[in-house]
Amino acid sequence: MSLTAAQAALTQAENASIARGLKRQDPELLDHLIDQYQHRLLRYLLFLTGRREVAEDLFQETWMRVLVRGAQYNGKARFDTWLFTIARNLVIDLSRKRTMASLDEMSDSSEDDRPFEVATTGPSPLDQFTTREDSAEVGEVLLTLDAAYREVLVLRFYEELSLEEIAGVTRAPLSTVKSRLYRGLASLKPELERLRSHRPQVAEARG
Repeated sequence: MSLTAAQAALTQAENASIARGLKRQDPELLDHLIDQYQHRLLRYLLFLTGRREVAEDLFQETWMRVLVRGAQYNGKARFDTWLFTIARNLVIDLSRKRTMASLDEMSDSSEDDRPFEVATTGPSPLDQFTTREDSAEVGEVLLTLDAAYREVLVLRFYEELSLEEIAGVTRAPLSTVKSRLYRGLASLKPELERLRSHRPQVAEARG
């Protein structure tokens, strides 16, 4: 068995174990899952909402949904994709109530679905940015991007989900996911450059 196949088998076994534990509402398993995924989940919610207090409230609500609806997880998909789907749906529900710019509108956006070729070797475009730029700057700029682009960039490069898994979380066609990914990357570079060119001016003005 190859290393990749062995890893896939191990992940599948882990997912099946999680599914069984959630059906039993095992409190020790929930504590383990919270410990394992809390940082990733909170980061995802922070990028989606842009507000820490909102993200923290939704973080708590997400885990409550995991506890209550755990029997719905069948272990066929990765647990983190199921977790992010729950969190995303909560963000959509909240945005509808508050008439904020809704993530739900992403599904109806008329985007150019021309295919893009995804590089499979070498560092990703976002990796190239983060090796040259301060990660805090990248995070700051991500929050200024269109929500649809921001979400796909976060899921792909921070959470390392595959394009197919992102399509599952966002309920968008694969072609739309690719479009958002590369349009997001195209938007990221000029915004980073604008931020970096502005900051020396601010420093000089304060000096």
